[in-house]
Amino acid sequence: MPKPDTLQGALDLLILKILFHRSPLHGYAIMTAIQEISDDALRVEEGSLYPALHRMEEADWLRGRWIHKPNGRRARIYELSPAGKKQLAAEEARWNHVTAAVNRVLRMA
Repeated sequence: MPKPDTLQGALDLLILKILFHRSPLHGYAIMTAIQEISDDALRVEEGSLYPALHRMEEADWLRGRWIHKPNGRRARIYELSPAGKKQLAAEEARWNHVTAAVNRVLRMA
C-alpha cells in the first residue's frame, strides 16, 4: 500500500491523464476514476485533489465550468486545455525518466 505522500509527485499527471481520456469530469469523478483504474491502489483525498484542480486551472492546463446536474445541484466540471495537453506530454516524459531511474537503482545486484 503506497504511503499517502506517494501520489504527491504524480497527482498532476494522474489528473491530466484521466481528463485526456474521460473529459469532462467533476472532481469526485476524477477521484473515483483514479481509484478504480488503479484497482484501489491509489486514492486521492479531496484535500489534495481540489487545490490541485484549482492550481492547474490557474495555470491554464484545465478549463472548468459550472453545470447544473439533474438533481438541481451545481457541479464544476473540468477538461484539458491545449496547454494542458502539452503539459500532459511533459509530465509523462518526466515521470518516465524518474521511474526509469528508480528501476535502474532497484535492479542493482
